[in-house]
Amino acid sequence: MRMGDGMKKVAILSLHLGYGGVEKSIVALANILCEKYQVEIICIYKLYDKPAFKIDDRVKVTYLIKSDLPVRVSSYKVLLRHGHLIKLAKKLTKDYFSKLKFLTFFKDAVTGVFMYPKRFMVMKKAIINSNADIMISTRTFLNEWLSVYGKPNVVKIGWEHNHHHNNEKYAVDVVRSSKNLDYFVLVSKDLKRYYTKKLRKYPCKCVYIPNMLDTIPKRLAPLEEKRLISVGRLSAEKGQMDLLKMFKQLLKKHPNWHLDIIGDGPERDKLEEYIKTRDLKEKITLHGFQSKEYIDKMLHRSSLYIMTSYTESFGIVLLEAMSHGIPCVAFSSAEGAKEIISSGKNGYLIKNRNAAAMMKKIEDLMRKDDVRKEMGKEARKSVKQYTKEVVQEDWYKLLEKKVKR
Repeated sequence: MRMGDGMKKVAILSLHLGYGGVEKSIVALANILCEKYQVEIICIYKLYDKPAFKIDDRVKVTYLIKSDLPVRVSSYKVLLRHGHLIKLAKKLTKDYFSKLKFLTFFKDAVTGVFMYPKRFMVMKKAIINSNADIMISTRTFLNEWLSVYGKPNVVKIGWEHNHHHNNEKYAVDVVRSSKNLDYFVLVSKDLKRYYTKKLRKYPCKCVYIPNMLDTIPKRLAPLEEKRLISVGRLSAEKGQMDLLKMFKQLLKKHPNWHLDIIGDGPERDKLEEYIKTRDLKEKITLHGFQSKEYIDKMLHRSSLYIMTSYTESFGIVLLEAMSHGIPCVAFSSAEGAKEIISSGKNGYLIKNRNAAAMMKKIEDLMRKDDVRKEMGKEARKSVKQYTKEVVQEDWYKLLEKKVKR
């Protein structure tokens, strides 16, 4: 369906539309904004034949570079960005040299050298030539480019999904990139407070708008099956190895329980090796990456959701679990969990990554069906503020306020 010419146009600037939390949020935002605005996602890289998440037909998607290079080197960029040079060297050796892929390595290296200046040039041109009334950037470097090359009459909005995790250098980069924008949207109240102080001497105004739930299940999980569940990328910062070690201890008293972990990532081989060498294959299932429908079915069968992340900016997976009426247990190091879990009411927050304390709370909920189900009801109630309707209205208020100024 084509929008009327009189509608305001919103352009969302994206790195890619592959698998990832930021990308999922971009698609969700585009899908709700297209009900009132013309919406275009301007995407630097086209990684796959189609986006990883379903996009409304009314949303226009423009790809600036069609290349599979980012798919192959994305994990290297993450390691390099976090200074893991030894891990990077090992991964390069394994992925290229151990497989005698010298030509592929050379091609990727050469292509990469030219790719990064190219992505700047194509996005710069797209920003300058866009006829959008409102532009929303979704990465730090996109904030900078939008600030510099966005037309004076365009409403410029930054959208930050990552927590600074007390990394001062990262926070400084975020502030520098966003200080000349009109608005800076933060997905948590904690981040909103933090960046409001950092940006107080600049014209950019900070706004809190949380991520949203796509849907609310009609049926609550019965919380009767003896199953724990965790969903997320299998990477070191998600702490799944800690979860395996705790569950191994819990099985000594609760041998009839099962642990499901949904997701994929660089830690999968290590997790599989731990499960195999401890003879836990009958008690722990690594499901790999799965569709939302599959995840919803598994959540409906589960009785407890466990988050062991070292860091977590928002924790949309907690909301998805709570929407099924499942109580959640998480370490407070996952900053986003602190805004979602009311400890003792809809789940438990465990301080100082205390594994013994977490196991105690998990075990309490394993044993006490009535407490588990009461917390599940409270969990369901607590997700109302994150529904599509509420978050959509928050965005509408922001965009209308700015458009009319």
